[in-house]
Order: sequence, then C-alpha cells, then structure tokens
Amino acid sequence: MKAAWARWQDWAAVVIGVVVALSPIWVSTNSAARWSMIVLGVLVAVAGLANMMSPATEMVVWAMGALGVLLFIAPWVTGYSSMMGASWTSWVGGVLTVLTAMAALPEGSPMHIGHGGGLAAHH
Repeated sequence: MKAAWARWQDWAAVVIGVVVALSPIWVSTNSAARWSMIVLGVLVAVAGLANMMSPATEMVVWAMGALGVLLFIAPWVTGYSSMMGASWTSWVGGVLTVLTAMAALPEGSPMHIGHGGGLAAHH
C-alpha cells in the first residue's frame, strides 16, 4: 500500500481535479460551465484517489484519461467556449489529466508491476 501512495500521477490527478472543481470560485462561469467543471473535476480527483487505493487497476487510469478528454471538450459541448477563463481551465485541466493518465499507464499495467509475468517480472 505504501508504494501506491507515492505515485506522482495519482497525486497530480487529485490536484488537477480539485483545482478544476474549485475554479468556478475565481473564474466567470455560467450554470453549464460551473456544473461541468465541478462534476468533471470531482470525478478526476476521485479517479486519482481510486488509483491510489488500487494502482494495479488499469481501468481507473483509462477512466481518468476519458474524463480528461471530456473535460477538454466540455466548453464546446456544454456551450461555454466563449468564457475564456472557464474554457482555458477546462482545456488545460483536460490536457494535463490525459497526460497524467498516459504517464500512469505503464506503471499501472500488470506487466510493469510484476503481476503479468511480463518483462518487469524478470528485472
């Protein structure tokens, strides 16, 4: 369990999620932007926490990546792309979430943590 709490990707996801979820406090939003950012931010943070608890579950990392994509496209889908502060928060948060998930994939896959009998099991 100790190694799971030390992964930077999990902590990064929690921080990104919290910043996005709280950002309606300091950026101008409408109702759609506010709720999109709060819900997606909380889900990104929860995915980071879930990955801390179970780092071998690759599905959580994939879900985190999908949430990052949703966060990135949210300004266009929910209609707040004209709100620069909210849009940029979503775009940057989405890109950082996807990059964090991509960085977590090799570490979280069973092959790399020695459960799959792959290359890492022989190191």
